[in-house]
Amino acid sequence: MQATVRQQHERTVHWIGVLLSLAMLGACNNPPAERADTAGSKQDGPIIVYSAAAITQPMHAVLDSFSARTGVQYQQETAASLELARKVTELGGTPDVMVLADPEIFATLLSPKFTPWHAVFARNRIVLAYTAKSQGAGAIDSLNWFKVIARPNVEVGRADPNTDPSGYRTLLVWQLAERFYHVPGLYDAMLRAAPARNVRAREAEQVALLQAGELDYIWTYQNLAENAGLPYVRLPSAIDLGEPADSASYAFASTRVRGRKTGDTLTMRGHPILFGVSIPTTAHHAAAASRFVAFLLSPDGARILRGKHFDALDRPLFYGPAIPPALHALDSTAVRDTARRR
Repeated sequence: MQATVRQQHERTVHWIGVLLSLAMLGACNNPPAERADTAGSKQDGPIIVYSAAAITQPMHAVLDSFSARTGVQYQQETAASLELARKVTELGGTPDVMVLADPEIFATLLSPKFTPWHAVFARNRIVLAYTAKSQGAGAIDSLNWFKVIARPNVEVGRADPNTDPSGYRTLLVWQLAERFYHVPGLYDAMLRAAPARNVRAREAEQVALLQAGELDYIWTYQNLAENAGLPYVRLPSAIDLGEPADSASYAFASTRVRGRKTGDTLTMRGHPILFGVSIPTTAHHAAAASRFVAFLLSPDGARILRGKHFDALDRPLFYGPAIPPALHALDSTAVRDTARRR
């Protein structure tokens, strides 16, 4: 499975899009050290961690555990992945660690100047979440979902594809669904079912609207639905972007989003949903950041992520040159991938 992940990741690295409108970053967390005897010097922290909003809770849990074990404090800033990338490339942000919901952003937008390497460590899938009060909740399933959410007066939310990777991934899922179910016009019907008034800058904002009853359904990541305790429709693997074995079929879908400049557009193609991490070259606390990333990618880190409903890979996959020596032991593929990509 992971060999397939690596191959697909390399094939699709040039498809990822860039640069969208900036939104305000999430609040910071800075927990106290729990082991004063191992607290580091000023050079060891606090580390600044930019993390995709979709992984806020799992990352917070890993950071808390790391801080308790090492005494290294942290600040976690969350936003949509492309917002975080622009904060670095356009606004001079200097995080020590970046965790993004689409690892190709590292290679296409941030590399080589800011992130000459990155590691893929988790995967996800798109689901359709709802509540017990949602219209049609008692009847919806993986066979009829597109009929239920297209009913009159059913409110469906989604993320802005120009801001959040889950936004353009939702559009790709609709295209794949039209092909999979052999229903002409299904994509357009889904656009009508989730109109512009129900689009938000970040996919994570949809959960609160759903819980408040303002929306009946939202297109979201599986881990967000599970962390919020929401029921959801699990789509067939051929369309949910969650299965590396279906990479070839995912590639049939594509959509366009805003590019670098006004009037520019970029093409996004379907590929399995992966999450990646890197330490920028501008990091002020690179040594402490390396310690944290090593912990995140370790079996202990994977266990914590899975405890928060996040699908960590059994072993991380490394890409690019200049991988910190402290991380080489995590996967012998680090050296091979570096050589192959030169």
